[in-house]
Amino acid sequence: MALYDHFIGGKSVPPASNEYFESENPTFGQPWARIARGTEEDVNAAVVAAKAAFPSWSGLKPSQRGRLLYRLADVIEKKAEYLAEIEVRDNGKLYAEMHAQMRYICEWYRYYGGLADKIEGHVIPTDKSGIFNFTRYEPLGVIGMVTPWNSPLLLLTWKLAPALAAGNVAVIKPSEFTSASTLEFMRLFEEAGFPPGVVNTVTGFGLEAGKPLVDHPDVAKIAFTGSDISGQKIYEAAARQIKHVTLELGGKSPNIVFADANLDAAINGVISGIFAASGQTCIAGSRLLLQRSIHDEFLERLLRVAGSAKIGDPMRKETNVGPVATRPQCAKVLEYIEIAKAEGAECVLGGGRYQGEGATSELFVSPTIFAGVKNSMRIAREEVFGPVLAVVPFEDEDEAYSIANDTAYGLGSGLWTSDIRKAIEGSAKIEAGTVWVNTYRALSYTSPFGGYKRSGIGREGGVEAIKEYLQTKSVWICTDPVVENPFIMR
Repeated sequence: MALYDHFIGGKSVPPASNEYFESENPTFGQPWARIARGTEEDVNAAVVAAKAAFPSWSGLKPSQRGRLLYRLADVIEKKAEYLAEIEVRDNGKLYAEMHAQMRYICEWYRYYGGLADKIEGHVIPTDKSGIFNFTRYEPLGVIGMVTPWNSPLLLLTWKLAPALAAGNVAVIKPSEFTSASTLEFMRLFEEAGFPPGVVNTVTGFGLEAGKPLVDHPDVAKIAFTGSDISGQKIYEAAARQIKHVTLELGGKSPNIVFADANLDAAINGVISGIFAASGQTCIAGSRLLLQRSIHDEFLERLLRVAGSAKIGDPMRKETNVGPVATRPQCAKVLEYIEIAKAEGAECVLGGGRYQGEGATSELFVSPTIFAGVKNSMRIAREEVFGPVLAVVPFEDEDEAYSIANDTAYGLGSGLWTSDIRKAIEGSAKIEAGTVWVNTYRALSYTSPFGGYKRSGIGREGGVEAIKEYLQTKSVWICTDPVVENPFIMR
């Protein structure tokens, strides 16, 4: 099996404990790599390396940082196929999607490379005479980044590109289920010419490596993507030291289809929203809200298309749905399917483990659709993070938005209509960080992404994201040497 050590100070470093753990290929249900099992000692070493690199990295001319990010993008582009293969081995997502992601993340580094020398303060026309006041934006320092298993390098890039452009340094703790691609990625920084210590990775489990990173006094900020429960714990821990945080958490996103929608387009959007990536995305459109007048027709057509999905090896071009990424997650998805059945929801497609043609392990779950769902059911309220769709009927616009917003989450949402009024008014009424109208799962480095409510804090993507990794300093320069009364505030 492949052997992966930590990446600290620009080189591979074995774990202080000399212990490793296995990473499983979910497609075949077999271990394929051994990953360094990190501890607090490894985290400390990584933070020390990052902290040592910070003065020189933040001291570079912004245009120099930008050029390095451009160089990194070029290197990633050359390695896109290899990185995609590693991710498929680790999490079982379709190679076609992973390869597209690897090619697309280059644009994040180019975008933020271009922004690096455009971080501008302001001269402020204050109401004080004899004062020159201006602001400047400065990097935070060492950023701890905790990333998930569903799209490891894409979701890391959303954090890393703006953080580096802003002059910060990083210590990364990837998911223990999908660490290999991040460690392979680390090798590209040396090839691109980055100074050692600017980017570091410690692998391992949450309590052993993640918690020491979150708690480390020299880490200025934690950027996390994952479940809302884990995010809450990180938020609480960060609050004890008044650390900055960006939290991109879970969702129970509504996909609303009105009777006047283009039904063919809506069916494709619904399928993309829930069955792409085997439903393992935070923005999964896991609640389909259908207007009653088209409910039966739409559901019948949806079942035909969803039922034709080809399940199997994600490396094959013809495959539409691969395995669930991890054994614990597969067990969780199957448990929620049984919960939905017990609650009285009607299973009209799938409904369990997939064991048909193409199944090469026990980690395949059939695309599953439940009809007759009430929004009070657990299947409609809790994040399943798998290929399971809950169909909830509604009568009119008011009821649609009431159901859509009746959730603890607010990450993504979809709205399908040919009425421009509904599109504009609906996008204002839905409580979510992203509203897609007549499309779904569209994302770009140019646009901010993040959640309302329990779906998170802060934004990733766009110009706004770089501000998440900066702090504002106000500078007051007195040009009047005369201080009339030192006991009175100026």
